[in-house]
Amino acid sequence: MTDRETIDVYEAQAQRYADLPISQMQRDAINRFLSMLPPRATILDAGCGPGVHAAVMVSAGHDVHGIDPTEAFVSDALHRGVNARLGSFDDITGDALFDGVYASFSLLHAPRADLPRHLAAMVKALKLGGALFIGMKSGSGEERDTIGRRYTYVTELEMRGLLRDLGANVTHVETGEEAGLSGEVAPFFLMHARGPDA
Repeated sequence: MTDRETIDVYEAQAQRYADLPISQMQRDAINRFLSMLPPRATILDAGCGPGVHAAVMVSAGHDVHGIDPTEAFVSDALHRGVNARLGSFDDITGDALFDGVYASFSLLHAPRADLPRHLAAMVKALKLGGALFIGMKSGSGEERDTIGRRYTYVTELEMRGLLRDLGANVTHVETGEEAGLSGEVAPFFLMHARGPDA
């Protein structure tokens, strides 16, 4: 299920969001994710936003499929050469479809109760030993930020446990703090993992 108020914020501020620079830490995380993939990999960008990260993957020679519930973002992603369509985490279905699944600060908009099943769908969609990336704001609880977006906060330890329960193996984590679209500085983690290999 998608949150209308969150989507409306992104529709109204799509250009501002697209113009946010990719930090060096985020660039490093994208490169690490790509290094886990075979050449010409098939990638799902779950919550692709305006396709800025996905476009980097496309330029590296990969077949990237993006989904996002925000129409303005899907339009932007298509203009960046990303195979994007309207969709939500509930539209992630099927087994062993992708070499990698990338979810950069998108799962944080899902209700906490839905995180286990969304993660399960992502892991199920991975080919054996596929690469998984998750960026999340760290903390606890659920709330709206100052511009109205719904956030679910999780700790690194909590996310590690959720992935372990699905048979995924966390391979690398980076933590930091950054100001996003709202201007609020918040802690986050960038987590790379491998899906089950058998």
